[in-house]
Amino acid sequence: MKVAIVHDWLVGGGAERVVQELHRMYPEAPIYTSYCTDEWRQKLDGKVVTGFLQRWPFGPLRKLMGPLRIWWFTHLNLAGYDLVISSSGNGEAKGIRVPPGTTHVCYCHTPTHFYWRHYDHYVQHPGMGILDPLARLGLRLLVGPLRRWDLRASGRPDFYVANSTHIKGDIKKYYGRKATVVHPPIDLDRFNVPEPKERHGFVTAGRQATYKRTDLLIAAATKLNVPLTIVGRPRADHAKLVAMAGPSVTFATNVSDDEMPAYLAGAQAFLFAAFEDFGVTPVEAQAAGTPVIAYKAGGALDYVQPGKTGLFFDEQTVDSLAAVLQDFGSHPFDHAAIRASAQAFSPSIFRTKMQECIDQALAAQPKR
Repeated sequence: MKVAIVHDWLVGGGAERVVQELHRMYPEAPIYTSYCTDEWRQKLDGKVVTGFLQRWPFGPLRKLMGPLRIWWFTHLNLAGYDLVISSSGNGEAKGIRVPPGTTHVCYCHTPTHFYWRHYDHYVQHPGMGILDPLARLGLRLLVGPLRRWDLRASGRPDFYVANSTHIKGDIKKYYGRKATVVHPPIDLDRFNVPEPKERHGFVTAGRQATYKRTDLLIAAATKLNVPLTIVGRPRADHAKLVAMAGPSVTFATNVSDDEMPAYLAGAQAFLFAAFEDFGVTPVEAQAAGTPVIAYKAGGALDYVQPGKTGLFFDEQTVDSLAAVLQDFGSHPFDHAAIRASAQAFSPSIFRTKMQECIDQALAAQPKR
């Protein structure tokens, strides 16, 4: 069987790890994408295929290239393949056209945020620094035709796989399509570190993007004067976040990948305030035995079990989070049980469930 994999872009993150596991399932399959870093070319054993968009400068300008990516993905020549697996989120990979008789399975990370569920947030906070006014204007002018294209493109896959129960619901809400949930893979071995003798304070980690609501975490920790370490490289809003932080808040901006497991394992809890599609880093924290305090929405509903693997706060407000932080000490957590719960997100389970979905999709297709 001839297989191809198609992905929005390969830069780094949870979506790329999905592609990495798909590559392990089908090591001979070419991986078509609009842009790829040298690091990910190496990780994917040189199987990456790019086009003219690879030569464009990477950075904020690339986010404005949606119409060009639409053209590139819809003009890919995928003749001769029996199976094409697209991995698509805030990009256009699901919009590929496959020949009759070719099965198209889409692993959907999310219906495009800035067209659908999070449109209002992106209009207010494009996250592109000095290019924010341009991005805001472009989104307002183009959202209509881009939504119409996205909706048409959503009808092209034969079978949908969602990365969380929340995204399964969004696929149904915005695209009118059914989906099967297969959670993304987590590198559990990396976070299998020794149990710390003592846990110190709270921690959060990841990009300091506006929607991550790091400001909310800082405000709550500052209000209660509880220790919070924010791990992640600075972004446009970093100076603003530092200015609002009290003395109990620490910024760790140079933590290496090798050091990350110890940061997560040493925390009392991992704080997660985003309305996220899934959220890989909180599950990595659980793999290190650390409970997660999360906003009660999105992908967190699939892995936070209140009182067992973490706690929820109900509203994205300082008071709602602060109340849970104040009460945190009254909840004894079994760190070994938290580690065990994370095994459900192992790469081997991901591959097994994905293969089941692929087999189901292939069986439903008419034979050539």
